[in-house]
Amino acid sequence: MKKTLWTLAAALMLPLAAFALNLDDAKGQGLLGEQPDGFLGVVQATPEAVALAQDINQKRRDAYLQIARKNGISLEQVANLAGQKAIERTPKGQYIKTPEGQWVRK
Repeated sequence: MKKTLWTLAAALMLPLAAFALNLDDAKGQGLLGEQPDGFLGVVQATPEAVALAQDINQKRRDAYLQIARKNGISLEQVANLAGQKAIERTPKGQYIKTPEGQWVRK
């Protein structure tokens, strides 16, 4: 089960590659950050940042749901694992949200 979840987490990162340039720019500018719940959060709201976060979060939700159904686990389990991995992979200097809800630079 644990190996399956790690494989799933790695697979979840693949859709992010399509948005890498825009997402990286937004993260690098401190507009977006990773959250423990597996979704992007808006650190500094601009129309472009909000739209990008909504688009990527919808794609993440769809991917999480598909993986959850396929493996008989909850969407929350998949999302939380993906969030943990995303935070681990966040480069130093970009924002992550703490479990207490505070945005901090990693």
